[in-house]
Amino acid sequence: MDDALMAQLKERAPGLAALFSAGSKAILDADDLAALEEARVATLGRKSPLVEMLRSINTLDPEERPVLGRFGNIVRRELEALVEAREAELKRAALDASLAGERIDVTLPGQPFPSGHEHLISQTMREVEDIFVGLGYRVAEGPEVELDYYNFTALNTPPSHPARSAHDTFWVREQREAMPEAVVDADRGVLLRTHTSPVQVRVMEQQEPPVYIVCLGKVYRRDSDATHTPMFHQVEGLVVDEGITLADLKGTVHFFAEEFFGGDRAIRVRPHFFPFTEPSIEVDVNCELCGGKGCRSCKYSGWLEIMGAGMVDPNLYGFVGYDAEKVSGFAFGMGVERMAMLKHGIPDLRLFYENDVRFLRQF
Repeated sequence: MDDALMAQLKERAPGLAALFSAGSKAILDADDLAALEEARVATLGRKSPLVEMLRSINTLDPEERPVLGRFGNIVRRELEALVEAREAELKRAALDASLAGERIDVTLPGQPFPSGHEHLISQTMREVEDIFVGLGYRVAEGPEVELDYYNFTALNTPPSHPARSAHDTFWVREQREAMPEAVVDADRGVLLRTHTSPVQVRVMEQQEPPVYIVCLGKVYRRDSDATHTPMFHQVEGLVVDEGITLADLKGTVHFFAEEFFGGDRAIRVRPHFFPFTEPSIEVDVNCELCGGKGCRSCKYSGWLEIMGAGMVDPNLYGFVGYDAEKVSGFAFGMGVERMAMLKHGIPDLRLFYENDVRFLRQF
């Protein structure tokens, strides 16, 4: 309120002037929003002296009513404006204090976010790669959706072989006539590869001996239980050179077992059959859970199978144009999940794919 208006107020309505002075002082003295609200209620509330005075206008003499009405409304508007101004001032002060106390230094590092790590299957595959790369092998890759020819025929598995059964294989497109007749155009079928062996055929088609490769990747079979899943990972190796014998295969397998499982793990080689190797063997490692004494996991034999292997059947060389009289070789295959189970004592293969972080954090 300006000085001239205040002078008129004191002269013509001294009671209103006193109320304005007291109310403005209470409003300006409020040091927080709660105190300001108390001052507003006391000054402008329904039971405040100013409101009571304005309500009593109709009881005054006719000549006094215009004076009190005019100056009373001026005082009320001035006090309301003063409340709004003081409220804005207190809010700015509170915000400044909050910002000063809660200032964020953007140059400081943020809250650490828990980082993950490679899945145990990926770790195992990298470990296997490192071992064979150290032996001079090359890592080879191939398609997961494979042609029938590379998955079966070129691996010495003719159309009538049981491995072609639809119960064992996921077919994408199958070129077949009525069974049990020989499959017509079977080599043109398309399927999810059942092993990584087709990569070996593709590599031999593209290069002359010597061949030293290891193939890693996903394969697919219609199996599902504690030790089998429809999709799993496989490692296969192939060596083709002059003068390769079964002794070279056994030495390679022994070296790998020592590097992967540790020097205290013994291996056992026993005869077996595979259509693409001759002679064929299976390799066992002594059971870690019982130390080779025999337990439920190893069926009380003290041994657990880790791979199938053998000398490459000379018939395969005919599919890739190699001279079977000059070269020989061996091949081997292992399931990555099984290797991880044997190394770390994992009882159920399905744990790898349940994505339980309590399990994954252990490795």
